[in-house]
Amino acid sequence: MQRLEIKEIIRLIQSQKTFEAIATDGSFQIKINRYLPYCCTAIHDGSNLRNTVKDKIALDDYSRWHEEDPFTGAFITSMPITLIGRDSRYEYDLNRSPEECIHEVAWGKKVWKKKLTTKEKELSLKKHTNYYKVTYALIAKLEELFGGCVVYDFHSYNYERWDRTVPLFNIGIENLDKKKYKNYIDHWQTELSKIKLANITNETAINDVFYGRGYNLQFITKNFPNTLVLATEVKKIYCNELTGESYPKRIKDLQHQLKNAILNNASYFSQKMTNWKHDNVSKLLDKKNDPAITKVDKELFRLIRNFELLAYINPINSSAEKNKFIKNKFSELPKFKYNPIKINPYELKKELSSLPTSDISDVSIRHLYESVINSYFDKTDLLSSLNSPKFLFNSLRYFGRPSKKDIENANYLLHLPLIASEPKKAPSLGTNEAIVAFRESLNEYGFDGKIELSKRVISQVMVLNSKKTILFNPEAKFTRTEINALVAHEIGVHMVTTMNSNSQKLKLFNIGLPVNTETQEGLAILSEYLSGNISMKRLKKIALRVIVVDMMCSGANFIECFHFIKNNHINNPHEAFSLVTRIFRGGGFTKDYLYLSGFVKILRFWNEDNNLNPLLIGKTSLNFYNTINEMIEREMISSPSYITKSFANPRVENNSDIYDYILSGLK
Repeated sequence: MQRLEIKEIIRLIQSQKTFEAIATDGSFQIKINRYLPYCCTAIHDGSNLRNTVKDKIALDDYSRWHEEDPFTGAFITSMPITLIGRDSRYEYDLNRSPEECIHEVAWGKKVWKKKLTTKEKELSLKKHTNYYKVTYALIAKLEELFGGCVVYDFHSYNYERWDRTVPLFNIGIENLDKKKYKNYIDHWQTELSKIKLANITNETAINDVFYGRGYNLQFITKNFPNTLVLATEVKKIYCNELTGESYPKRIKDLQHQLKNAILNNASYFSQKMTNWKHDNVSKLLDKKNDPAITKVDKELFRLIRNFELLAYINPINSSAEKNKFIKNKFSELPKFKYNPIKINPYELKKELSSLPTSDISDVSIRHLYESVINSYFDKTDLLSSLNSPKFLFNSLRYFGRPSKKDIENANYLLHLPLIASEPKKAPSLGTNEAIVAFRESLNEYGFDGKIELSKRVISQVMVLNSKKTILFNPEAKFTRTEINALVAHEIGVHMVTTMNSNSQKLKLFNIGLPVNTETQEGLAILSEYLSGNISMKRLKKIALRVIVVDMMCSGANFIECFHFIKNNHINNPHEAFSLVTRIFRGGGFTKDYLYLSGFVKILRFWNEDNNLNPLLIGKTSLNFYNTINEMIEREMISSPSYITKSFANPRVENNSDIYDYILSGLK
């Protein structure tokens, strides 16, 4: 980060320039990535002492830390305008007036063991003055631009010393115009009250342990009548105030939820008290391209771009093993073989660990990248244990296993009768007819994808995303409805999301978000339904996958699962073998139960009139829908160029009317 003189910082503010800088004396840092009608301060975040006074202070590092406000700067790092103090409040206290900012005694403790010289005091006072010169320039500019402003002034406090229950958040309003700002104070209290932390009771109070008498609030309120300062104290539940140990998970949770609270309150304030009129809270964030995001994204893509899990996990001898299995009357376990793995798990995980995600300032986007990196740790372990007893364990760790609700949904579908209007037998078509339909769909979308035959494909069709290639099992047979459904599934979703991800500036969505299978396959099954090509046979097949995955996780072997399917559901041994192979490949691949759970979640999401388009930008996950939306709004990524045709123009009337009733029964 650049170092700038105070005059230069003020000049940049007055010229409405965006910048990030540290004052040349290191006393505070400022970030303005976009001019908006709100800003955040954390004036006691720092603990620095300049060398000339360090030898004179009577307090050790811990004693000073105990009364400082560590991590309050981290709470606001996602916001576009921040002022963060870097010096210890024991050198000079930014929340005290110039006359009182240099403590002799503070919180019952003598501060200095040697008296400060006049020159030393003047230097500290100059730092104090400079901070408020910048604060004045900043708030003046925001009021000039927007007619009003809200400042979120964050502090923290020790609670162990209290002999009563004290609030998680305290808002000090004693020096505010309570009549003018009542609605916005109440709204802030409500937003803070919504924050949920594990094993922590959230009481959000006003004027309980603190009253808002600090100089930061008083200075801004006195000079700017149209600016509301919300002095907010956070109980130090995010660290051990007796030892100094921090709790990273709780800090991260506070970062996420405080970001949302600030945005919601700033939006509410801005709509009423400023000339800023936008309904979408994402408009209150900056659009600046954080170099740290670009750096992490580029390196992550370099490491992972050829990591195609299915390319390794599909057996290379499945066709031969199927013939042998059938010839031996389903009595011998198949012995699958796999291509050698071309990655070094140790080196890959080492390089993934070194990616500097902590440099990403926005907590939501940082969490997104950290989640993807963590998912590739699990995927690497999964791949490195291929064809060993550990593979199933690693698959369970990454994909999980069916829940009670998943099994209930599967059994519900399996017990339904066939639909009378759907033909029990239909003309059987080969891969040539299917390839023609796929090629026509590729042309209709304008995709330049490859189509190849491969005996390694266990199912009928598979898309290799990294190679933009569609692989067909040469022995596959289809009905016309199945071909149409597969086109809607493979081209309409898997190829669409692949092509959209290739056009993004950030390659994260080409790599894929954690367990994106559930969302991607949910979208793909929904596409089959909306295209008017869903069938009871198809629904029963994805339901069977759930049951077989559960059986495998409970200890059933390949032969037991095969006999269960063949005796109860699919008489054709070739189809039964393929379904069981999908689940037992690699050593136990639990992924396939996610097709049904994904469909249920995406169907509900669609029925609630949510926009599915953000999920089409790449290999996304519904769990990160809000972050994806935010990144689109902030122009960090582009809206999808290609939209699934069945989403844009549904043809549900081509399905039997009874499907509305059937699907409403899914939990």
